[in-house]
Amino acid sequence: MAAPTLFFCVGATKAGTSWLHEALSDHPECRFRSIKELHYFDALEHGRIAAQVSQITARRDDLAARIDGAPVLKAAELAVRVQDRNDWLSVLAKGEDIDAYQAYVMAGAGEARVVGDVTPAYALLPEQRLQQMAGLSGDVRFLYLLRDPIARLWSHVRMMAARRGPDGKVDPQRAQNILNRTLRGDEHEIEIRGDYAAALTRLRAVIPSDRLLCVYYEDLFDGDGMAQICDFLSISRISGDGARRVHAGAVLDMPAPLREKAGAWLVPQYEFVARTLGRLPLAWQANMQGV
Repeated sequence: MAAPTLFFCVGATKAGTSWLHEALSDHPECRFRSIKELHYFDALEHGRIAAQVSQITARRDDLAARIDGAPVLKAAELAVRVQDRNDWLSVLAKGEDIDAYQAYVMAGAGEARVVGDVTPAYALLPEQRLQQMAGLSGDVRFLYLLRDPIARLWSHVRMMAARRGPDGKVDPQRAQNILNRTLRGDEHEIEIRGDYAAALTRLRAVIPSDRLLCVYYEDLFDGDGMAQICDFLSISRISGDGARRVHAGAVLDMPAPLREKAGAWLVPQYEFVARTLGRLPLAWQANMQGV
């Protein structure tokens, strides 16, 4: 049997990557480890291996503590997640060892046709690192998910507002403050995660066109997005559970004046995607026309 396709879903943040990871993890022809975001190549690029070790260790210990007293099936699931993290820590301990990375991703693949790594931060990597990833095997494929720029921005802002709050809840004023800072250029991480123009320019420069697929978030749930992805990966089609959202943000409407400002700020993203991909979903068109 031929080696499985190595699949990278590289973004965008808050564009359905967690939902997709769950959907493909349940696909009988795919094999994904329980850690959704491995952050391997961005950790190598930016010297953050030690930080990753710290985060994975803390998460592993939290999961291990929940095994005692858990129902049998839940305990078994937790044990798998703990072992996945122990295995991953062994890879991280080796530093830059591409063979170890690939062995981890491929472990347990059996007859799976696709293995992979869903890490949105990879979309921010420089071309040289992306080119390295594209050459890891004879069949490496990349997916970039795009969500309406205004909706993606507001979802990201709400997520950060919840993380920065003392109780993990979204305070409306905190969210508005973060959005205003973003529009002023003071929230770099939020800004670059929604810079479709920069990400697609880098990806398209080094990834062969038949190995890069761009899919709209909106088409995952109300169109043929999942069929496109399955065909791209040469696996049988599934629809996924379109009614279910993973890590959905708290419901909070963006104030109209801020929505107008955000729309004007994001015009270059709408225009670039329209030129590059040739089509915008209806939700994108409505927001773009409202600017």
